[in-house]
Amino acid sequence: MLRALEPRECLCLVASGGVGRVAFTGPTGPVVLPVNYTIHRGNVVFRTRLGGSIGEGALESATTMIGFEVDHIDEARREGWSVLIQGPACPVAPDELPVPGLEPWSGGDRGLYIRIVPRHITGRRIHGF
Repeated sequence: MLRALEPRECLCLVASGGVGRVAFTGPTGPVVLPVNYTIHRGNVVFRTRLGGSIGEGALESATTMIGFEVDHIDEARREGWSVLIQGPACPVAPDELPVPGLEPWSGGDRGLYIRIVPRHITGRRIHGF
């Protein structure tokens, strides 16, 4: 059974942070990359490398919409959920940086913090798949 989730429930599911995926259109087509993220002041925040594929492709303009997706599957219980957040991405100003401890997925020098401002939030919960 598949059930649509309300935006508030979606935000509760992703509130603890963890690993998600960002999706955007790169120079050669669609790009989907894993990121460690946190929710800070109602926005999705993650770290990347200045000049990397996310820093270049996702931030072409302040109105570029990107996708952010998180899901959780419990195969033993045959249930799970998936949340999709869409919105514009922009760099986080140094005075707005989230609490320390957000490490980049791939490690290394990833000093650029990116914020996704949610404009559209959808989700689904599945039981007994």
